[in-house]
Amino acid sequence: MSVIDIPFECRHICWFCGEPGSTLFNFKAGKNSPHPSLDLPCCTECHALAATSPATSVWEYLDGVKEALIKRYAKHLAIGDNWTREELEASEFSCRILSGFRESGWTMYEIAKGRVNFSPWSLSLDGIALDEHRATHFCFNGLSFGSVGKARDYYQALYGLDREFLTSLINMLGQERFGYALKLAKLYRTAGARDKHRLLRELADETT
Repeated sequence: MSVIDIPFECRHICWFCGEPGSTLFNFKAGKNSPHPSLDLPCCTECHALAATSPATSVWEYLDGVKEALIKRYAKHLAIGDNWTREELEASEFSCRILSGFRESGWTMYEIAKGRVNFSPWSLSLDGIALDEHRATHFCFNGLSFGSVGKARDYYQALYGLDREFLTSLINMLGQERFGYALKLAKLYRTAGARDKHRLLRELADETT
């Protein structure tokens, strides 16, 4: 195995999430791998997450780890969807549990968001750069997702939305209007199937 070239300022951090890390993730190249076997510096949590999602390249491992972090810290990330820093600091939470949330909630959100959005340094071995084969990411509300579909799944689970209805809205409105599709899905969260179909028909008429 060969440890990747590590910039001086990154010598003690995880390649996957940017948190302090002191272990190595060993990638063993297979016949379909686009790069040779190599070792990546990482934290113990990302090492465990990567070990559960076999992949053919470190970039596929990276996407798998990011998706796992989003799922694991969904409650922390949701703080940024429901509060601003100022609103949280000005809240009147007084009981022991909620006062702790008021004091540390935004920090928890920023840490989780930073790990999910962390962009690892470019890979090279002995000064020779490795070609990257990463999928195009989708960014919304300050978070980076592996795809618009993964963003849809995250918000569908977060708000308990109708997955088929949200998917139809995104397909109809386009991913550039993802936020509007999400608002409509939340607005119609308790609506019946007839009302949802009526809205989709009206939106279809507007877009033709």
